[in-house]
Amino acid sequence: MEFLTGLRGPVLGEDLIVRYRFLPNGTVRLLQRLRNRLLRLRTWSFRTFYGMDLSPDVRVSFKARLDKTNPRALTIGSQTYVAFAAIILTHDFSTARFATDFDGRTTIGAHCFIGAGSIILPGVTVGDHSVVGAGAVVSSDVPACSLVMGNPARVVRTGIMTQGHGVIIDRGQPVRSDAA
Repeated sequence: MEFLTGLRGPVLGEDLIVRYRFLPNGTVRLLQRLRNRLLRLRTWSFRTFYGMDLSPDVRVSFKARLDKTNPRALTIGSQTYVAFAAIILTHDFSTARFATDFDGRTTIGAHCFIGAGSIILPGVTVGDHSVVGAGAVVSSDVPACSLVMGNPARVVRTGIMTQGHGVIIDRGQPVRSDAA
């Protein structure tokens, strides 16, 4: 998609107004509406054909990967955004365990943001209003209203508050390190 390299302007939300140097505004709006409809169609297909429990207003990047081996064990709450290259697993093939065999479901709460390249392992619960940093490997449950980062993912902030699709509106408090 090299033709999108002339991107300028804000890149948040559906109301985004982006100007391309060589495309008229009407064409840009048409492309944005088409992309949003394709994203909604993709989410609908995950719910309908795979049986995933996804809220209708979830945004899943085209390059994000949701586990289709055990799709009924995945739940994603409303207004959550899953960024590109994120992987959400509901099974562990190497040990022949499925989410229904050990911890039930892989669950992501409402108003969450799952960062680019992060991995959510099977059976993990990410609480409401939580943010998973880019590249994090989440192997244990994430409490609500927290920010996790790293490999393995650790809570670095608590008490954060997010609005739709995981945009942080209150930064909360940093977690004190016991190693200091």
